[in-house]
Amino acid sequence: MTVPKSHPRYESLMKRDKLIEAYKSGMVAEAGMIAHGRGEAFDYLLGEETIPEAEEAEMAAASLLLHAKNPVISVNGNVAALCPEALVELANTIPAKLEVNLFYRTDERMKKVIGHLEEHGAKNVLGLKPDAHIPDLEHARGLCTKEGIFTADVILVPLEDGDRALALRKMGKTTIIIDLNPLSRSARAASVTIVDEVTRAIPNITEFAKQLKGQPPLKKFDNEAALRRAIDRITNALFELRCAFGPG
Repeated sequence: MTVPKSHPRYESLMKRDKLIEAYKSGMVAEAGMIAHGRGEAFDYLLGEETIPEAEEAEMAAASLLLHAKNPVISVNGNVAALCPEALVELANTIPAKLEVNLFYRTDERMKKVIGHLEEHGAKNVLGLKPDAHIPDLEHARGLCTKEGIFTADVILVPLEDGDRALALRKMGKTTIIIDLNPLSRSARAASVTIVDEVTRAIPNITEFAKQLKGQPPLKKFDNEAALRRAIDRITNALFELRCAFGPG
């Protein structure tokens, strides 16, 4: 279907189309489609724009990645499908390693995601041959590489699931999570939570990284305060929508 750019949901529909094609190719799992829809609902309440709290978190994320000893960007099928070029640009800017990590892991899916990243300029993508395991994670997301996630001190994890976020924090790692749901386990477990849509968040982090290169680390980010403000925004949006319908 051809959607005109004048359509009010053009950007959202284009993202959905990318995910549908990635699902058909085997790169994105069925559950990934559900996760995307859940995120869209929160983004709608946030005005489908980068809120100030997210922008502050993106700047903090850039600083943490720049000053890390072994920064790693964890990639799943959804993120690879939605913004491969932006991931590669961020990895090159820091520089950071890219490692594919999937919940619904098969060798075929891993190869598809890695191949898709390589088609968009990525080099030396990790993850296909894991040689380490995140403690306390029994499912496939516990598989990782010593060179990447296992020894990383700072990890950027777009679109995370909560148990791995908790496990990575228990390992003593600084975790940067991109999650439109400020109520999720991932958001609450993270060192820095970016409550933003991933195709906005990744380029924003890259731009901040370019600005902050050569500068000292930023002061510690107050993640709990930022999450409270994001939740307040969602609450206010719901209240305004309720008022729009009038009394009754």
